[in-house]
Formats: sequence, C-alpha cells, structure tokens
Amino acid sequence: MPGIRGPSDYSQEPPRHPCLAINSKEPFNAEPPRQVLVSSYVTPVEFFYKRNHGPIPVVDDVERYSISVTGLIDNPKQLFMKDIRNLPKYNVTATLQCAGNRRTAMSKTKTVKGVGWDVCALGNAVWGGAKLVDVLELVGIPKLTSATWSGGKHVEFISIDKCKEENGGPYKASIALSQATNPAADVLLAYEMNGEPLNRDHGYPLRVVVPGVIGARSVKWLDSINIIAEECQGFFMQKDYKMFPPSVNWDNIKWSTRRPLMDFPVQSAICSLEDVTIVKHGKITVKGYAVSGGGRGIERVDVSIDGGKTWVEASRYQKTGTPYNPDDESSDRWAWVIFEATADIPTSTEIVAKAVDTAANVQPENVESIWNLRGVLNTSWHRVQFRIGKSNM
Repeated sequence: MPGIRGPSDYSQEPPRHPCLAINSKEPFNAEPPRQVLVSSYVTPVEFFYKRNHGPIPVVDDVERYSISVTGLIDNPKQLFMKDIRNLPKYNVTATLQCAGNRRTAMSKTKTVKGVGWDVCALGNAVWGGAKLVDVLELVGIPKLTSATWSGGKHVEFISIDKCKEENGGPYKASIALSQATNPAADVLLAYEMNGEPLNRDHGYPLRVVVPGVIGARSVKWLDSINIIAEECQGFFMQKDYKMFPPSVNWDNIKWSTRRPLMDFPVQSAICSLEDVTIVKHGKITVKGYAVSGGGRGIERVDVSIDGGKTWVEASRYQKTGTPYNPDDESSDRWAWVIFEATADIPTSTEIVAKAVDTAANVQPENVESIWNLRGVLNTSWHRVQFRIGKSNM
C-alpha cells in the first residue's frame, strides 16, 4: 500500500508510558496499573492497553494512504483518507477489551496459552470516525442488509500488520454483514481516539472499532475490506479466540467445532486493591469497572467483604459524578461503568465483586468452571485479599 509499510523488526517502535506493566516486549503487549485504569471514565491514550502481534507499522505519507473495498460487490473502490473524512463523522464511546483479560488468574488453575494479562487489558475511549455502513453504501451495499442478501454474508478486515501466526501474512478478522450494515451497531472506521488522531499503537491512521465485541475483531492499521461469502478463514478467527470446555486440551482440540468469539460476556474487576493489600486500618474503598458486550448495560454490581457470604450493591457511574442508569437513552451503551463502595472492615478478609447485566447475565462464581486452554473470557468473580497489619501505605 502506498504511504504505509510494516517494518520487519522492532527498531521503530513508538514511545510508551513508563508506568505500563509490560507483558511481552516483542511484540509489545502492556497494561496500566489497576488504580490508574479507573482514575477516569475515559481512559487516557497513554494508559490504554497495548495489544500487538508484530512490529508497529509505519506511515510514511498519510495523504497517499488508502484502503480498498473489494470482494462480492459490483463496484469495488479505493478510498483515501480524504474520502473517509468526507463522510459524516460520529463519536462513539466504547470499551475495548482483550479476550485474554484476566488470563493470569485462569492460569493459576491450570496452565493456559497466551499473553499473561492481569485485570487491565481493556480501556474506554471516545472513538471518532465514519460509520462502516456509510462506507459500504459507497460500494452499493445498503443499510440493514439481511443475511439473505445475494452478495457476501461477511465483512473481512485486513491489516497491514504482519504476524507470525499468519505465517508472516496480515492480521485479519471479520464480522457478519448484518452487523456491519446496521447503523445501530455503531461499527466505525476510526481515525480519532479521545479527540486526537490515532497514535501508532492504536492503529494510525485508520482502524476498525466494533463496539461490544472482543478487541480481536477491531482490526488496526486497516489495509482493505472484503465482502466474502464465509467468515474470515484467518488464524485469529479459526484457530484462536474460541472458547472450549475444560475437558478440551491440546491433544483433543478440534477448532472447527466452535464459533469464533464475538460479544464479550459480563465482566467486572476491583482496581483500587491489588491481589493482596495490607493496610493499617479497616476503612476501605472498593472501586473498579464493570462492562458487558453486545450493547447490554450493567444492572448492578455486587460487592462482598466476607468472601461472598453477604453482598452490598455498589454505586455505578459513567460520566464523572453522574449516577448510572442503564435505561437512560443518553447513557453510553457500549461503555463500562465505574463502581464504588466503602466499608469498615474489622478483620482481614476476602473482598469479591460480581456484576449483573441488563439481560440478567451474572459472572460465574468459580474460574474452574470456565477454564479453557486458551485462557479467554475469564469472567469469574473477582477476588482480592485484604489484610490489616503493618503497611507502608
């Protein structure tokens, strides 16, 4: 592609904030500290988790950069950034979450394969760009196209990013055409993040944002869009990011028996405390995030200070200082909520959080029941140990 290239090594990596916890250097994967993550409703770009599969692409000339829209259509097009910017601009506040978020806790049950994420492999941002439905209309695909349309049934996104899992080929993923052509799904070709141009780590100059869906489908450094008959056959759709039962191991796995992961389930985590927190007194603030995929809001967040025997409902917030109401049409339906509860705790204890979404989905109690060999979608109750004793805090 003119104007963009993928470096063959890691010598041209962008600068990153020093507070990030680095889970792998090459490719670079990192997450912010827990308390930093929930210090604001919108995650600052420098603290947004970094998920990469290879060296970060370099854009030489954004004016020459373009994407192609091809496949099972009569009117393929090449679109430059000016063409994308000439379409109506939308801002969508959405939480992106890696399917491997909280993998380290799952690996304590039994070894899993993947980057060792703590609880911060997600972030909430205001994404700005053109809706995918408007881009597809340019090539003759109308809004609200049904699955019985005579053309393709899926929309494939291909990156300039090269990764070893694709044998040196590009990263790619797809979503259903019915989702891609639904204006209410808010799928974006984004060129802004929190009101500024995308930076290199997050897909500069153009990326896909698929709200409510695992981050693996929000392809960065977009190269092309293909309208295809079947879902993408790439590695990350067919041989990764699938959830198997605990009985499946690397000897008996059959990838074709499971669908690719899409909507992420209800999730919450405590971020004001580490896995083991020692303080001098028993006054505690429990603060964290809760989010659910598919546009489902958070109905409530329950917090227990006695290991799950009794529960209190936490306060929930979206925009700073505003109590969250999932029935409020002005709420950011693709975004997390920040929850908070305070309590006096007389003795050392286990503190637990679990969330319930508006479809009454509840986080499972134990990680063992959802363990899987890839360590994805650990949405079990989040537990931290709170001890009263000598502390430097």
